[in-house]
Amino acid sequence: MSTLPPCPQCNSEYTYEDGTQLVCPECAHEWQAGASPAEDDSAQVRDSVGNVLQDGDTITVIKDLKVKGTSLVVKVGTKVKNIRLCDGDHDIDCKIDGIGAMKLKSEFVRKA
Repeated sequence: MSTLPPCPQCNSEYTYEDGTQLVCPECAHEWQAGASPAEDDSAQVRDSVGNVLQDGDTITVIKDLKVKGTSLVVKVGTKVKNIRLCDGDHDIDCKIDGIGAMKLKSEFVRKA
């Protein structure tokens, strides 16, 4: 059993050492072996241009996003109000008019 800590980004247990860095093979995240999670800025959710997002912010979608399992599309420029941040791959929980509750990735939105 490995004594290495799990990946702080995806919690994968399959991390390995590469010199002084620790590497996650599943998400390709790299971090310093001695760095504490508080020093890592992955705790902050950032939009596509680097602005820090917070609960209650209004965002704008920057790319057409297909809704999985339907023929609906979230169009470029759609404004989404009152977002909630959550953990995981899709880190924004929101409600979009005409579509309903959705989870979005922060890399496809911009703070309005």
